[in-house]
Amino acid sequence: MTDIPNASLSAVIDGVPRGAFIASPDLEGMLSGHSIPSRKAVRSLLALMPPLHRQERVLLVGAGSGYLAAILSRQLDHLDVLERDPDIAGIARSNLASLDIRTVDIHVGEGEAGYPPGAPYDRVLAVCLLERLETLLEQLGNDGELFCLDDAQGQLNALIACRFGDKGEIDRHWLGLVDFSIDASAMLIDMGLIDEQALASAREEARKLNKPVLSVIQRHLGPDNKAVYRALAKRTGVPFMDAEQLFELQDRNLFRHFSRTFLDHYRLLPVYVKDGRLQVVTDDADAQTDSLSALYESKGVDKILVTPTDYRRLWSAINILDKGDRNRGRLVVPVAQREKDTFSNDLDNEVSPYLVAIYESILLDAVSEGASDIHFERYPDRVRIRLRVDGELYDLKHLKLTPAELIGVINVIKTRAELDISEHRLPQGGRSRMKVGQTTYDLRVQTQPSLHGEHAVIRLLPQSGRAMGIDELGLSPRLRARYRRLLDNPAGLVLIVGPTGSGKSTTLSAGLQELADDGARKVITVEDPVEYAIDNIQQTRVRNRIGFGFADAMRSFVRQDPDVILVGEIRDAETALEAARASQTGHLVLSTLHCNDAVDAIQRLYDLGLHPNSIASELRAVMAQRLARRICPECRQRSRPPAAILKELFPEEVPSGFVCYEGAGCNECNGRGTHGRIAVTEYLQVNDDYRDVISARPHLGELRWRALDAGMVTMRDSALELVLAGIIPMSELPRILPQERLAPERRGGERGFR
Repeated sequence: MTDIPNASLSAVIDGVPRGAFIASPDLEGMLSGHSIPSRKAVRSLLALMPPLHRQERVLLVGAGSGYLAAILSRQLDHLDVLERDPDIAGIARSNLASLDIRTVDIHVGEGEAGYPPGAPYDRVLAVCLLERLETLLEQLGNDGELFCLDDAQGQLNALIACRFGDKGEIDRHWLGLVDFSIDASAMLIDMGLIDEQALASAREEARKLNKPVLSVIQRHLGPDNKAVYRALAKRTGVPFMDAEQLFELQDRNLFRHFSRTFLDHYRLLPVYVKDGRLQVVTDDADAQTDSLSALYESKGVDKILVTPTDYRRLWSAINILDKGDRNRGRLVVPVAQREKDTFSNDLDNEVSPYLVAIYESILLDAVSEGASDIHFERYPDRVRIRLRVDGELYDLKHLKLTPAELIGVINVIKTRAELDISEHRLPQGGRSRMKVGQTTYDLRVQTQPSLHGEHAVIRLLPQSGRAMGIDELGLSPRLRARYRRLLDNPAGLVLIVGPTGSGKSTTLSAGLQELADDGARKVITVEDPVEYAIDNIQQTRVRNRIGFGFADAMRSFVRQDPDVILVGEIRDAETALEAARASQTGHLVLSTLHCNDAVDAIQRLYDLGLHPNSIASELRAVMAQRLARRICPECRQRSRPPAAILKELFPEEVPSGFVCYEGAGCNECNGRGTHGRIAVTEYLQVNDDYRDVISARPHLGELRWRALDAGMVTMRDSALELVLAGIIPMSELPRILPQERLAPERRGGERGFR
């Protein structure tokens, strides 16, 4: 008989891919912590037992996902496995079959009853807790032994060796403890978020950087992936909370009981006491609280898991509260003591660490909420800070600034954006950068003097090196195909139009990303500013101060042998003319216009002085769009259509079977019922018949109904499609469609246009 020496156990265990035994999510709740044990637990379990030899007859009680059975099969000629749950037995069979393991037979039955047809056994190993052992012991052969788990202490279990004594009693022999706990990084494998190779790389990187493994993995998963941290919390039995919930509960006095160095080292932050127990937040699911218990007298310590960004936000809030009392007495100065119109005394130029902390806390709040803009607003006796999230403005309620503090924060903003902090009378614009996790944000700053002081607006633009793809825009399959076909054109002018903030740049950048991924054509852009930095695209900023505008760039670009040219915006007659000329010389030109709909874009080109024949020959298509809020998929439910909107939408008769949806509000969407936005698009393809219409330069009404005759997809059509699909709520329609466009549009002949 050949024994498997313990020295080779690691090689046997490492030879079985643990990731192949992850349970299906629908049966997750039926499997215990022993179902997919860690490699460490398996190594400890097998090392405590005598070495196996291949001819042994072995019964494993508790199939789990089949992982332990697969490891044992590498050491035995045959293995019987007993599992009481048929569904779990099916999981184990399927997993073993996927690795072509044929030496394991899985039987369904009660573990305490054993498997008499396979007896006698040389060894029985039970990895589930059993109350009665007699029947299993009776199925052992001479010198056979039963190994089972006993004395459960959390995730620690004692491994016991059992056999009948001389008088028929059960003789138990304690072998050692087995730790079945699984660290957060292994849980991520179980959740299918990383694979074993990625985990091994993360562990090596963590070793070199002397950082926790989870912190390295978090950078790749994204610091704000709430779904990941919520799932980790569920797995570890730790509650998950948002920073917004914790801001209201935070007790700043607790912070003063601990050394900051100590808390930084253990990634813990005390926030409040509940029922005599200290509540601490962490972004590390593996963080240990034992040392904290010795420093603060309480009934115990409970962990709360948050995302890394929320953890930083809570730290910032604690710092601000801790320093606020000392600083506010110095910063608050009566208005009468300073020049009310200029705000230019020594206080105005104050840039203190406290003010920097406030500013950085606001930036973290904005990133965590997924905000596109931050608004700093000053009124006679109060300061208002608002975040624009999914197109709507929301007050930042947990942070209250005094007017004096706002002056200092705006000076911090100006300093970071390299603006003149002594200038308060004129608007200024600049930019700065910040990094959160692996994402760098380009911050576009605009200050504006007002009656009561300066206001500021900051736009946050993530710079990932990759823009959103066409498939992520939310366009219907038909419009996606048409957009891609437009990008394949050898020449012509393609326009994306809409008001400010309608997502024109995002749609254009999605097209650029498609071209960058293809890599077959040279693409040059001129933008003001460059909103999305895209790898493999040659991007240029306009510099009006030195006389380099859109038109100048266009004249230069045609000598660079490009295939595709993107003009950030056609603002004037000169740029429009150069775009048309570039199209005529064999280039595909992509650009944006500020106007209301697809037909208005043609009228706008007329107004810019382009000849109707040039527009007709070069224009390939116009896409007009608005952004509508998406219904949160986690709390979507059917709703009753608002009667007033329904009457405008269908003035004659409501179609049978018409349904709509809304979001009820949940943790994922912070109770708003919506999460994210989607483009609602109007699409006008310029065909030969419509070119004749454009050349004749008719009035706007005729341009519109002729476009309908030419097959234009209206914004109303696109919006209704999204409503019926449960993607946007019906309440969004009046926000994106003017009143005259809510009802079905009629052709010109039916309206009397001729």
